[in-house]
Parts: sequence; C-alpha cells; structure tokens
Amino acid sequence: MSQNVAIWVLILVSLIGANLPFYIQRPLLFLPWQQKGELARPAVLRWLLFIAYTACLLAVGWFMHQVLSQTLFVSPLHLLVVSLVCIGVAVVMFAVPAVVQRAQPIEKSFLARLLEVSALYLFVGLLGVGFESSLGSVFPQGWEFYAITYCLFIILAYPGFVIRHLLKRRRVLVSTPQAA
Repeated sequence: MSQNVAIWVLILVSLIGANLPFYIQRPLLFLPWQQKGELARPAVLRWLLFIAYTACLLAVGWFMHQVLSQTLFVSPLHLLVVSLVCIGVAVVMFAVPAVVQRAQPIEKSFLARLLEVSALYLFVGLLGVGFESSLGSVFPQGWEFYAITYCLFIILAYPGFVIRHLLKRRRVLVSTPQAA
C-alpha cells in the first residue's frame, strides 16, 4: 500500500469513527455509571466490566499496533488486507457492549459520546502509527501533535453532532379546538 492509499484509508476510517457515536444509540464502551434505558447492574459489576473491557481494548490495540508495525509486508495488498482485518477486529470489540446490553437503545449522555469519540481516536491513532511504521520510520511527536489531531478528529465528528444534538426534533404541543 502506498503512502497515498494509507492516508486516504486513515481519513475514511477517521470520518466514520468520529461520527459513529452520534449515529448509534447502542453503547460502544462499558461505562462505570448507568445511563437512561440501560440494564440495572450493581456498581461493582459496572466497574469490573469497565476495567476488564478497557484492558481488553488496550491489549487489542497494542496487538494491532505490533502486527502493523513489525510485520514485513511482501506487497501493498498484504498491508491493506492486514489493516482491514485489524479494523474488523476493532469493530467487533466496539460492538461487544451493544451485544451484551440487548435492551432497547439507551439515551447516551454527551460525556459518554465524547468518551466513545476519544476511544475511537486512540484506535485511529494506533492504526496511523502502524501505517507509518510499516511504510518507513516513525517520527517522534510531541503533545502538540496529539492535541491538534484530536481537535481535527473532533471537527470530523461535527456532522454527527449536528444531526444528533442541533437538528433534534422538538416536541410541539398541539392544542385541540374545544367544542362550543
């Protein structure tokens, strides 16, 4: 895969990942607090799910980074296939909370959506570092780079934010005419 293809794949994954929490009512993460419409669980179980799931996400992210950055790719198609498999594994990992909580769609708070966007930002960042290291050497980055790319990721999430929060259908109270 050439550098141009890697960049466009990363931009497409970023655009989809940034808007996904705003389009989906199902949870993408296990959070330690209960949200509206979510199944009632004890607080200890919530925290255990949160810690275990976060550890699993970090382990899968680290493994995907290792696979993408340290594998000798014999062809650009091989790199594309491996990166698509990594994206598929991440989709399955982010779908686990929605499958476990099969109740009706929950009402996610803005903080929950922001945490989901941040988790997807970390995934896309690991994918980008994996692409960079498979195509050449990884350049050291400071905090400024991560702050700017996080802001760009938030800007990519703007269409989903507008659809979810700004174009919300307002309930209009209709009065019925009274008979005289």
